Amino acid sequence: MKKRGGDENTGEIDLTPMLDVVFILLIFFIVTSVFVTEAGIEVLKPEASTAEPRSKDLILIAVSGDGEIWIDGEQIDSRFIRSRFERRLAETPNASVVIQGDREAQNEHVMTIMAAAREANISSVSISTEN
Repeated sequence: MKKRGGDENTGEIDLTPMLDVVFILLIFFIVTSVFVTEAGIEVLKPEASTAEPRSKDLILIAVSGDGEIWIDGEQIDSRFIRSRFERRLAETPNASVVIQGDREAQNEHVMTIMAAAREANISSVSISTEN
């Protein structure tokens, strides 16, 4: 007759392969996740009756109420907007510009950004609003 309990490995489950799969999945989701890009400051957007969502590569530029211009979390002088646009177009050729203007921002600043986008050969320029 066989003795019970003679084999000490019965009932154990090897968790190493499962942990390997979990770590590989974790790495996959981190690498493929989409990060939200922000212009750099929080603005109070004006309301609009017509609005369309954007899903392309975006260059977000924010204009504060006191005229500060921000791209990628960095305040920028209005003279260098065009060169920043051209640099971003080199990275993503199909990018479009989204201007996030504060309600208190002057139209002069928004028009400066639109002119710089036109000079940089950006065909799609939008103004972000609240629905």
